[in-house]
Amino acid sequence: MPIRLGDVAPDFTAQSTLGDINFYEYLGDGWGILFSHPADFTPVCTTELGLVAALQDEFEARDVKVIGLSANGLAEHDQWIKDINEVNNVNLQFPIIADGDRNVSTLYDMLDNQDPTNVDNDGIPYTLRSVFIIDPARTVRLIMAYPASTGRNFDEILRVIDSLQLGDKHAITTPANWKKGDDVIIDPNVTTSEAHKMFKEVRIIKPYLRLTTSPF
Repeated sequence: MPIRLGDVAPDFTAQSTLGDINFYEYLGDGWGILFSHPADFTPVCTTELGLVAALQDEFEARDVKVIGLSANGLAEHDQWIKDINEVNNVNLQFPIIADGDRNVSTLYDMLDNQDPTNVDNDGIPYTLRSVFIIDPARTVRLIMAYPASTGRNFDEILRVIDSLQLGDKHAITTPANWKKGDDVIIDPNVTTSEAHKMFKEVRIIKPYLRLTTSPF
């Protein structure tokens, strides 16, 4: 059954480059990102994992733990990480799940159903470039799926995390192309009179569109 926004993220235990991992225990009380990669020793995946390793401090600053997944075994993962570190000049420290049996990929509905070339030697599909953002309550807050041919925009993933975390703390939403520090939208469920008490500034564009400065 497909996972939808608002669902509880399924728990699992799997082999990873940091040993056997229980997903919930790994996440602890913070946020999490589970992201899949079609296969080891592939060019797009190598750039993506290198970028995530380079952004490790950004994720930690947001109390986010990342965990990758690829449909290969641990031996391949360990060798591939050496390439990732060399090519991207990084030190990859987060775990990568060894999902050769596709158990986690199937649980999260990440297998590729549209690219006939994205398969292993036995014709078994690899994954899409899926992303799941999961909050401390284990709720799925974002789902993205890129084709195997297109690398992900991790600036966008950080932007969404900022938006979600800010909206959880304050009665706001974020407009198109919003970036950290930009003005935000006052939640439509907040009346204008309430908004004046809650925020220092209320700019009314339309009765349903009211802006205020970012609480960041």
